[in-house]
Amino acid sequence: MKTRFIHSLLFFATATLLPAFAAETNVVAAENFYGGVAAEVLPNATTTSILSNPNQDPHEFQTDARTAKAVADADIVIFSGIGYDDWMEKLLAVSGKPSQKVIKVSDLIGAKEGDNPHIWYNPKTMPALVGKLAEIENTPQAVSAFSAKMKPLLDKIEALKPRTTGMKVTATEPVFGYMAEALGFVMMNDGYQLAVMNGTEPSFQQNVDFEKSLQSKTAKILFYNNQVTDPSTEKMKTIARKSGLPIVGVSETQPPDADSYVAWMMAQLNALEAVLPE
Repeated sequence: MKTRFIHSLLFFATATLLPAFAAETNVVAAENFYGGVAAEVLPNATTTSILSNPNQDPHEFQTDARTAKAVADADIVIFSGIGYDDWMEKLLAVSGKPSQKVIKVSDLIGAKEGDNPHIWYNPKTMPALVGKLAEIENTPQAVSAFSAKMKPLLDKIEALKPRTTGMKVTATEPVFGYMAEALGFVMMNDGYQLAVMNGTEPSFQQNVDFEKSLQSKTAKILFYNNQVTDPSTEKMKTIARKSGLPIVGVSETQPPDADSYVAWMMAQLNALEAVLPE
């Protein structure tokens, strides 16, 4: 059973779930990383993020009447899709505003059911979201402005790739998967990661293979979801430490100390760079 540490709530929104002025665009995002980007590119909109707690599990989130009303009243609704926030699809099945625009972010990048649901780690995701928001709000300048903000992140990825391409790594969950792919890492132990993500016990062989990849140092880095503790994943972290392998924590939700999506991603890449073998 997973245990999630509870931290303070983080909102990228105004003080209430309802818009302060009817004339403003009312944006409701399922997760805070989408809400944060929407607030950046639509500064005159009222933006609310429903999941703002960095340790709140979207798979276990239970909606209430207040959340349902916020979604129904929104002009623009943003959610991830492909199984990450199914509760939002259920809320959207109830009639909302006739003019409501719904953005399923996974559709913007061609992600489909069965793919890794942590699509915000894909460097293509947020630019695609900004492009869609700019289209809806007729603000083409938002695209170039956000592209400028993304440039340091994209430059960082390119700068790291000569050191990361082809390197074998592993992870306790597939949270970092798309960024690992962008960096050219070779990810090991996918089956184990999927089991943990889905809340099931990895098989005996999956555990054996994972432990072997750490003990033999075939995997050069261990990534772990630093918002979740689990007996199996804690055991893997202990083995990695004993083997002298670098361990890099990554978060599933944008943490309170990151003031933007780019800042969040950059902080994690900086932490990775600090442990890369020379």
